[in-house]
Amino acid sequence: MTTEERTGLRRFLDRLTATDSELDARELQRDSAKCGAMPAGQCRRGQVVSVSGRLRTVAYTPRTNLPTLEADLWDGSDVVTLVFLGRRSIAGIEPGRQLTARGRIAIRDDRKVIYNPFYELEAPR
Repeated sequence: MTTEERTGLRRFLDRLTATDSELDARELQRDSAKCGAMPAGQCRRGQVVSVSGRLRTVAYTPRTNLPTLEADLWDGSDVVTLVFLGRRSIAGIEPGRQLTARGRIAIRDDRKVIYNPFYELEAPR
């Protein structure tokens, strides 16, 4: 058996034994790499990055002086929270939606955050 055949067999067995969430994470990481985005797990505070993934949660947080809309973007490696200041809702920003966001990474409560990111929605699948 050649090395290439062994590698192909190993990949097949990995896919066969992987959980649905592991397969989903791998697919998101592949899609993210294809569009040239940086993996969220490699993002560091202060970097201007482009991240791509799927929105897991979207929540409106009413505050007395400034409402915010927060969305958790998961790319298969880590989560980045997108914070839209002064917004109650944004058309297309909903759980399960794929998007690419660009902005500067900040850290809030030990979580990666991008405030008021530029974003591009991907067509629903």
